Amino acid sequence: MTTFDDREKVFEGKFAHDAELMFKARARRNRLFGEWLAGEFGLSGDEVKAYAAEVVKSDLEEEGDADVLRKVVADCQARGVDLSEHRLEKHLLSFMDEAMRQIMAQS
Repeated sequence: MTTFDDREKVFEGKFAHDAELMFKARARRNRLFGEWLAGEFGLSGDEVKAYAAEVVKSDLEEEGDADVLRKVVADCQARGVDLSEHRLEKHLLSFMDEAMRQIMAQS
């Protein structure tokens, strides 16, 4: 095996690791975001877990965050909770930082 082949395998491994890390971080971010929103909606107990799971699932519809934001904006409007899309997006971004901290602390 040549040095080039070795380097290629290392880069492929790093790419796979980074992709897995990002997937886990996005899922955790969405769970944290869903739990926060559930609190804003006045949910408790199993309702919090169920709502957080819905938010996580909503991120599988399309690439990016538009699907998650579309879902939570609609949920806020349906529940009469006054949270702008901008504020929701800001919270979503802050939960990504928290999710990365939690994942890095576990490894």
